[in-house]
Amino acid sequence: RWFNILREVLGWRVGRRDMREIKDGVRFQTEERVPPAPLLDESPLPPITIDWRVMLFDADGDILIQPPGELQETELAVRLPIRVDNQVVGYLGYVPRLRLVQSLESITARQQSRRFGVIGIGMLAAVLLNAALIANWLSRRLRALGQGATALARGDYGTRIPVRGHDELARLAGDFNHLAEALAAAQRGRQQWIADIAHELRTPLTALRAEIEAVQDGVRPLTQTSIASVAQEVQRLTRLVEDLRTLSLSDLGALTYRKAPLNLAECIDDALFTARAAIEAARLEVELDLDRSVMIEADEDRLAQVFANLLQNTLRYSDPPAKLVIRVATEGEMARIDWEDSAPGVSDQDLPRLTERLYRVDASRSSSSGGSGLGLAIVQAIVTGHGGHMEAAHSALGGLRWCIRFPLAANSAA
Repeated sequence: RWFNILREVLGWRVGRRDMREIKDGVRFQTEERVPPAPLLDESPLPPITIDWRVMLFDADGDILIQPPGELQETELAVRLPIRVDNQVVGYLGYVPRLRLVQSLESITARQQSRRFGVIGIGMLAAVLLNAALIANWLSRRLRALGQGATALARGDYGTRIPVRGHDELARLAGDFNHLAEALAAAQRGRQQWIADIAHELRTPLTALRAEIEAVQDGVRPLTQTSIASVAQEVQRLTRLVEDLRTLSLSDLGALTYRKAPLNLAECIDDALFTARAAIEAARLEVELDLDRSVMIEADEDRLAQVFANLLQNTLRYSDPPAKLVIRVATEGEMARIDWEDSAPGVSDQDLPRLTERLYRVDASRSSSSGGSGLGLAIVQAIVTGHGGHMEAAHSALGGLRWCIRFPLAANSAA
């Protein structure tokens, strides 16, 4: 019965549409049909085919025949009542093209949304995994830097961090190692400095103590000679302590200078005149080539100390008959002093270290000759305090040549 009703509805009332399905879609072809021959109840029923947009519902709205494929959007169908003897026996539903397209678009949008959601979740998981790996890698390298910094703070200057790669953290590790090496060198220098000071102080104190004990025990009578010997050791000890104080003030930036316009040639003349007795006793030949128009801004007392220390260095360490050549000239906006003495000289590796505190080249320049090893360090501190600089080189006379430069006074430079 339903078959007959469907044939009647599709054949005459729907418009006789024939659907042909093809592989890549559907194509509709409309043609007029011959009215179907009446069916005999005894004949077998052919298989029911239906347009892919058409559905059949019973009187209660339940679907009886749905279109082929996966399209089951029954809520989009427009239902037409099927009446027999003025009684609704069912509904013929069809999906309009516009609704079908909208439905396909919404299905595609939902599918794309699901795909995008899966892709987004995957990308987020990948980003989180990479971030966790990178964070772990960075934390391990930063942890090594932190442990190294903690070790340096404890005074363990032998700590080193392995340098891996060429990135910023590798350069930071290299700088950390350079800092550790510098701190280790500073610590060794400080320890050596303390040991050298203790040695320098012990030498005059030991001699002073021996002189006093000899007088107390009656081994040496209390004469002017013994008193002079004690006074000499006291003077040496006082000079050493004063040199240490001068260097300490220089390190703290508390070494004061009362600068005033000063004629450099006259200052050298005064220093040589003050030491004329020692120069004559050492038979030191002094040759001067001084530009007496050179003026600088300097503290006269401090500059006299510079020339006195340089002269003492020449008198102590130059072999007789010794010679000293002093030249003063201008060099651009600087005043230049060349201080050259005769043999013996120093090696190339010792030249940069001559201004180190308590540094001595060899036994020929030892404390037995009366030097504390602080004179040249004080000279460099005073020269630097005046905005100048000094450098050592080999002398044509076979000894040592000091090249000292000071800024010219404003009027002299003009």
